[in-house]
Amino acid sequence: MLLDILLFLLGLALVVAGGNYLTDGATVIARRLHVSGLVIGLTVVAFGSSAPDLVVCLMSTIRGHSQLALGDVVGANIFDILLVVGIVAVIRPVSITADMQWKGLPMVALASLALFFCGDDRLFDGAATDSIDRTDGLLLLLFFAIFMVYTFDLSRRAPAGPATPKAQKGQADGTPVSRRQLIIATASVVASLAALFFGGDWLVDGASGIARRAGLSEGLIGLTVVGFGGSVPDLVTSVAAAIKRQPGLALGNVVGTCVFNIFFVLGICTTVKPLDTGSISLFDFSALVVGAIAVWVFGAMTGPKVISRREGAVLILFYAIFATKLILGLVNH
Repeated sequence: MLLDILLFLLGLALVVAGGNYLTDGATVIARRLHVSGLVIGLTVVAFGSSAPDLVVCLMSTIRGHSQLALGDVVGANIFDILLVVGIVAVIRPVSITADMQWKGLPMVALASLALFFCGDDRLFDGAATDSIDRTDGLLLLLFFAIFMVYTFDLSRRAPAGPATPKAQKGQADGTPVSRRQLIIATASVVASLAALFFGGDWLVDGASGIARRAGLSEGLIGLTVVGFGGSVPDLVTSVAAAIKRQPGLALGNVVGTCVFNIFFVLGICTTVKPLDTGSISLFDFSALVVGAIAVWVFGAMTGPKVISRREGAVLILFYAIFATKLILGLVNH
């Protein structure tokens, strides 16, 4: 068990570091190619934030640990939607732009509902088991393509400028990228991809070993330690943005990451190999949908177009209820 825990922690550290440095290196390369700050923020940075989840889910899927893959995405998205947005709103109320009101937040709700419908075959089709098959995966990728069209349309209409804290860090002085910076960025991308590969491999081995030795389902491990651990960097980045009086950037990061996780990460994984939902229950999928709709209603449908501190506290309470249910599941096992 101790070896499995150490392997899991080492793998988690590598995939988080790999995703972070992949984002930094890719941002510099994108700047050298004269890509706008907004496009960098909504594509490169969002993809970098989802890269650890993509690697972990893809390796889990290929190696037959589908519950671990699905649990990672569901757990990470619930963490981001309820806890991250809730904490950010408590620190600094989040103003909602028109694009976020009618496109960004509805897209997160749509992604969550799509996963809910795809993953509950017993409820909707009367099937013997729940699974997400290749047809579902192709539909998720189609939705992802629509999201990318929206993203580039937004980049054409919006003024140029960095869209996320990481993009800002890479563009703060507006100076051109030197040849030395480009070489370092390229080396960083290569090293990050290696860290993601080996880290993802070790994380899957460690997580599946923990589940096997502790008698827990891989879905429960994915929802808890894997999903939570992979989302901690999102929490740190978003809280830093809120403290710097940029809560809207934190919300934008959450929106991009959640949409990428469902449409792109799960779309890729289920196209490679269908996923058995296993112990990931109707309650878990419902919590994701309720959280996504709650954020949209709080920010865009009630009173001023802002997620207030009180509404942020409600989101945190929702997450506490979800986490309590998971902890009770661990204790019962």
